[in-house]
Order: sequence, then structure tokens, then C-alpha cells
Amino acid sequence: VQLQAFGGGLVQAGGSLRLSCAASGRAISNYDMGWFRQTPGKEREFVGFIDWNGSSTYYADAVKGRFTISRDNAKNTVYLQMNSLKPEDTAVYYCAANPASGVLLKGADYPLWGQGTQVTVSS
Repeated sequence: VQLQAFGGGLVQAGGSLRLSCAASGRAISNYDMGWFRQTPGKEREFVGFIDWNGSSTYYADAVKGRFTISRDNAKNTVYLQMNSLKPEDTAVYYCAANPASGVLLKGADYPLWGQGTQVTVSS
């Protein structure tokens, strides 16, 4: 499975963006998916998780209530809807995949990663 995150950009604080993670090469319907973010000099940070069929999601406290993960397995795509964005949400955002096994919060537990997309939130 090859993953590609896109949809990032520059947005003002309080605004919204929707990131997409498109998969190719193999169907992701059997994969749990995670979103992570990273800023220079910091470790990659867990953002959220969605299980293989979209029935279960889990979010980091920092984004809970503002971000929503969804997926469309027919389109082989996972989404991260980001609302009420804050300057501290500025980061490169990555999607990751793991064969369905339950909630995973650590990046090291995901074997498959896409290239990131930059999100910049101005104050």
C-alpha cells in the first residue's frame, strides 16, 4: 500500500481544512489508519485513529472536538477534517496504516506511512 496525504495549506486561526490520505496499490479496507503530525525539533505526535471499517475513532486530547477522521473504503481514502484550527496545529501531517488490530497511538506501531502535507495556521 502506498499512501499520499494532501490537502494542507495556509489557513487563519479558526478556519478549517480537510486533509485526504489516498491509498494505492492495495485496498485499505483491512487496515486501521492513523493520523500524526510533526513540527521541527519535536517527535511525531499522534492525532487520531480510525478502525478498518470506520466504526471506531480515537483522538488525541489536543484535537478532540475539533478534528474528525472518516474514511471511504470504496474510494480507498481516509480524511481528516480539521475545524477551529489554532496556530499550535501547525505541523506536517502524515497518515499511516496498520493491518486491523485495534487502536494504536504510537507511530512505531504503524508499518506504512505516506508523505506528509504541511498545515500552517496563522494567528
